Amino acid sequence: MMEEYAALWLFVLVCLALLAGYPVALSLAGSALAAAYIGSGLDLFDLTDLEFIPNRIYGVMTNQTLVAAPLFIFMGVMLERSRVAEELLDTMALLFGGVRGGLGLSVIVVGMLMAASTGIVGATVVTMGLLSLPTMMRRGYDPALATGTICASGTLGQIIPPSIVLILLGDVIGSAYQQAQLDMGVFQPRTVSVGDLFVGALIPGLILVAFYLAYMIGVAIWSPHRAPAIPAAERGELTRTQLWSRALRVLLPPLAMILAVLGSILAGIATPTEAASVGAVGAMVLAALRGQLSLQTLRQTMRSTTEVTSMVFLIFIGATIFSLVFRGFGGDELVTDLLSDLPGGKVGAMAAVMLLMFVLGFFIDFIEITFVVVPIIGPVLLAMGFDPVWLGVMIAINLQTSFLTPPFGFSLFYLRGVAPESIATGRIYQGVMPYILIQGLVLALLAYWPQLAIWLPMRVYGQ
Repeated sequence: MMEEYAALWLFVLVCLALLAGYPVALSLAGSALAAAYIGSGLDLFDLTDLEFIPNRIYGVMTNQTLVAAPLFIFMGVMLERSRVAEELLDTMALLFGGVRGGLGLSVIVVGMLMAASTGIVGATVVTMGLLSLPTMMRRGYDPALATGTICASGTLGQIIPPSIVLILLGDVIGSAYQQAQLDMGVFQPRTVSVGDLFVGALIPGLILVAFYLAYMIGVAIWSPHRAPAIPAAERGELTRTQLWSRALRVLLPPLAMILAVLGSILAGIATPTEAASVGAVGAMVLAALRGQLSLQTLRQTMRSTTEVTSMVFLIFIGATIFSLVFRGFGGDELVTDLLSDLPGGKVGAMAAVMLLMFVLGFFIDFIEITFVVVPIIGPVLLAMGFDPVWLGVMIAINLQTSFLTPPFGFSLFYLRGVAPESIATGRIYQGVMPYILIQGLVLALLAYWPQLAIWLPMRVYGQ
């Protein structure tokens, strides 16, 4: 019994360490190494497997795909410090504020643009919470609707490229896909790149935005008191032509950078890593044009980028050690047997994995789920015949809910930190529920029509 379920006990040990509040990277690596030495004493683990750890760590640090992560993080932090979001929110509010629900529509549109520009959820939620929440409250918006819209719009950076979660998933899914093919006897396995996931996530991401907008319009129609329009006297004296002229002036620079980054990937001109470098330079140029680029700003941006990148890579190294020990305990065979024995075949296995990730999202961060759970279940699901791009996009949308689900949804924490005390935490939880349901609906549509994620990569890359 102990030998058969040793890998499961290792997984439980890591979860307990995480729930106890220990750092993620140290919990992964420490629990794995401790379990390996205990297992060796019980003849359950061969310590010679640990000799592969230096090569695994070296592989992480020299991974060309992951070079895109610090570059995109730098781009996002620089744009956040250049105050692009502030001007976008002001302009969109003037443009759409005259209709019921206009402020909510503005927040969703700006959230989409910031997602395609920065991909950093925390910065987007905090910025929009500071700028738009007081205005929405002053205009009579329902607190639950206002806070829920801000939280949900901020999480769009998880699915709309360039998304950090897609970069991390691209590497993990790519490795899992190669492992699955090797297990099936394919000696020249195909690869899946970050660019594949970027392209595959575009249509589902836009569908999610469309559903957000439709929900806001529905609320404005059926419950107009929850999302009133801004009176004309308070919107200023700008004509419609002047408003559109201002909107174009504000929108064109970030849109040009988005097109340069994503367009170069779609056109096959640049890899995601090369496009990330273009975005990093473009963010500095945009900040300079806005008079926000200085030595202090550059120093702060580089410090923030280094902190986030170091955290991600340290977790990745810990997860690599955990994965090595987990496989040494026979965990891959255990997971294969568990998923294969579920009722419903491959569909039942996929549903069980999606449910597990959704539940884990209530308690742990998407990075831990990406580096701990996906390497374990990825090869098994891919060996069952699921498309790797579709699987990656499904996981990304599922992980997006982890930012909104209480009690540990990070978007809820970000907004709670800047929201006035008059707005109860329960109202914030209430406000995100419709958006969680919308994300579930998009997940169901993607499960029913996998072509939503597969069609565009096939057209772009001809695969």
